Amino acid sequence: MSETETNEQRVRKGGSAERVRAFLEQHGLADALVCFEQSTKTAQLAAEAMGCELGQIVKSLVFVVNGKPVVALVAGDRRGDPAAIASLMGGRTAAFADAETVRQATGYAIGGVSPFGLPEGLPVYVDDSLGRFDVVYPAGGTPSSMVRLSFDRLLEVTGGIVARISE
Repeated sequence: MSETETNEQRVRKGGSAERVRAFLEQHGLADALVCFEQSTKTAQLAAEAMGCELGQIVKSLVFVVNGKPVVALVAGDRRGDPAAIASLMGGRTAAFADAETVRQATGYAIGGVSPFGLPEGLPVYVDDSLGRFDVVYPAGGTPSSMVRLSFDRLLEVTGGIVARISE
């Protein structure tokens, strides 16, 4: 990759970025992808890059409950509640997944986990506090891209279940 290559060019290449791009195109959201030259790897960096409230950033967190991964989409100004997530999954405890489990479960690396194009059967829960925003910004499959869409559209395309999963 040359030093002059832009993030937009990198996103157009293969891997996770192409997977997200294809998913967005299939769902009429191709124009929703926003690429940055700076990192959007953390919620704070993403909010600064996007110029939005921290709570509008959708963190894609992967937990493991009873040996099974689950994706929790949590508002950027909140923390995932392991006890609530465990309860929803019928378990006693939930723990953050390690990097290898995240990649195996979602196909994405930590820092760029997108809620789009996840494997079928992977449970997705959506933090009810995200509903206070009309527009939210989940990751776009790389540590420097995001997707702009409505909360309702996020629910529609992810098949996520709204629940109180944050503290």
